Amino acid sequence: MDALLIVDFQNDFTPGGALPVERGDEIAGPVNAIADRFDFVVATRDWHPPDHGSFAGVDVDPERWEGVDPPGIWPVHCVQGTFGAELHAALDRSKVDVVVDKARDRYTQGYSAFHGGNLAEVLRARGVDHVYIAGLATDYCVKHSVLDAVREGFAVTVVEDATRGIEVKPGDIDRAKQEMRAAGAEFVTSEQLVESRSPTA
Repeated sequence: MDALLIVDFQNDFTPGGALPVERGDEIAGPVNAIADRFDFVVATRDWHPPDHGSFAGVDVDPERWEGVDPPGIWPVHCVQGTFGAELHAALDRSKVDVVVDKARDRYTQGYSAFHGGNLAEVLRARGVDHVYIAGLATDYCVKHSVLDAVREGFAVTVVEDATRGIEVKPGDIDRAKQEMRAAGAEFVTSEQLVESRSPTA
């Protein structure tokens, strides 16, 4: 079975948020257009404690830190229970079957939707073997979710126009896409999905 994974489409990652992805709100259209083409839809959220190790100014024991980037490099964002951590209002929640919260431990960076949680088990329990991935941001949480999904043995397709990137350094988005392709991920547009898949019942 195929599933749609919507990564971190949260208020803090869209314009006006604490860590905005440029034009991040624009993924709502393509995401909502394809969501009813899948029998199972999962949305993830960064769900950080107020003293999360990724936040600038937070003191973290580097020996306990689990992450691909060093701690303390991002502004405070997606704190548990805040408006910024909630899924963006433009996302049609009626199409989301499960919400998975990640990076709830202060020592877990949690870029990947699969890091430190049970997402792989949730997908396998539903018989999922192919994951279509959309969300924010292309060069961080989307990329690492894609790479981990491949490592977990899922076939992976990225819905390219349903992602947006941060581009901290010029070329980061293109490099992320190259890395995902090299790992075995395929790319598709939301329009191609709408044309090729019938709405589910």
